[in-house]
This record gives sequence, C-alpha cells and structure tokens, in this order.
Amino acid sequence: MATTTDAAQLRKIEKLKKALAEFQSEKAAGENSFFDKEKEEKKSTVRRRALLLLDQRARSTSELRTRLQALEFEADIIEEVIQDFLNSKLLDDELFASEWVRQRSQRRGKSSRALDQELREKGISQQLRTVALEQIDGDKERETARAVARKKARSETKVPQDRAEYDKALRRVLGALARRGFPAGLSMQLSREALDERIAELKD
Repeated sequence: MATTTDAAQLRKIEKLKKALAEFQSEKAAGENSFFDKEKEEKKSTVRRRALLLLDQRARSTSELRTRLQALEFEADIIEEVIQDFLNSKLLDDELFASEWVRQRSQRRGKSSRALDQELREKGISQQLRTVALEQIDGDKERETARAVARKKARSETKVPQDRAEYDKALRRVLGALARRGFPAGLSMQLSREALDERIAELKD
C-alpha cells in the first residue's frame, strides 16, 4: 500500500516529466523558429536578386533558375523562390513566350523558325512554343520577311554596273533574311523583288 510520502513522490515525478516534456517542446519550437528565420533570410536574398534580374527584362522560368544557380545559391531555396514567383505570376512561361514572339517578330523581323529555336533555348516547352507561334500565320510572316528585305535593300546606294555587282548586292539582302531564319525559297524571291525595287528607285 502506497504511503502518503510515496504518493507525493509520484506526483513530483509526474510534474517533472510534464515540465521536461514542455521544455523539450518549447526548445524544439525555438529551434524550428530559428531555422525558419534563417531560411527566410536566405529566401529574401535570393528573392531580391531574382527581382533585379526580372527588372532588367522578362525571363523564362528556366532562364531565371539558371542565372540564380550561377550565383551559387542553394538549390532548394532557388526552387522555393521560383515556386513563389510562379504562384504570384511574376513568372509565367506562357505569357513570356507570347510576348517574346510578338516583340521579336515585329521589332526584329524574326521568322517563326528562328523564334521557335530561341524559345527552345530558353526552356519553353513544345506546347507553349506552339501556342505562342500561332500569332504568326503565313501571310504575316511573308510581310515580315518582305519588310526586312526592303529595309536591307535600301542600304544600297548605287545601281549595280554588271551581274557580279548585282549578285553581290543580292547576297547582302539574302543574308539579312537568312540570319532571321526565313526559308531559302521565300528569301530569294523577296530579296530579288526588294533589290529590283531599290534599283528602280536609284535609276529614277
């Protein structure tokens, strides 16, 4: 039969066990809080650098990841920041691809083939590339190529005196289209048209 002293001792032991459990729980919470704070500081550093990169220009998810990896940030922190950016739409590969195609087609006169290659290099999926390139139909691409050919042909300042000079001028116009990825047959046709138009202007 337990004495009063034994009962008191048991209660004391139970209190000690409870206090120890609470202490261990508080300690664990404190440690978790410390690590959460440390992790958040790391994320904050990566987040600031990522925002600076995005402020320079729009980037694909793959591009941003590669740039951050080059700065030797921790891989898991990079992925958390990227996921945060995706959730908040600061990163949006579909929108990025669409804008890339629209701007590079209009301002740089790039062909759909060249734009597809550029987007592939930036880590954009085949599905998103296809959707983005639907902006460029055959007629629009032909007009873009014609504009590039005419612009290049306008740089000619004198009428070719013979076939050799004509062919040399033609190669310069062709080169401008080739660098933008337009098909060879279309490039040749539009280059001749543009060069002949320019020669007619110079003769007048």
